[in-house]
Amino acid sequence: MNASLPEVDLLIGRLTDAIAPILTPDTVIVGIHTGGVWVAERLHAALRCPQPLGVLDISFYRDDFSRIGLHPQVKPSSLPFDLEDRAIILVDDVLHTGRTVRAAMNELFDYGRPASIRLAVLVDRGGHELPIRPDFAGLTITVPDHQNINLSRLDDGHLTLTLA
Repeated sequence: MNASLPEVDLLIGRLTDAIAPILTPDTVIVGIHTGGVWVAERLHAALRCPQPLGVLDISFYRDDFSRIGLHPQVKPSSLPFDLEDRAIILVDDVLHTGRTVRAAMNELFDYGRPASIRLAVLVDRGGHELPIRPDFAGLTITVPDHQNINLSRLDDGHLTLTLA
């Protein structure tokens, strides 16, 4: 792991502490494939959320779909609950331009009209191109455009952040 980035477990702990006060029994947690799902799984368990975990694959909702084509690893979305009037915690790993989150919100609204959507991200790296900001961030850091922050899951399930 890059020495300048904290351990993922520390960041998930920060998110858990920030989200816990607003979590209700009806709140649902939805992760965005792939890294957002990994973070959402950890948050879901740490918060002991009684609702099932939701999963979004936003491949068909991306605004660059016509340019880059379909990602070869498209996974199905799974929202095993009714979204109408529900409070949603939408989870992603790294917030950069905001376009992934915009696509995720578009998909959510195709399933229903939630009462609210709050965004939780492991890392907010800056460089936003859309007026999308996280409600909860494990880490806020400025990263030059030519660098990426990547979340990886090792074979043992351990999550790591790297700066490349």
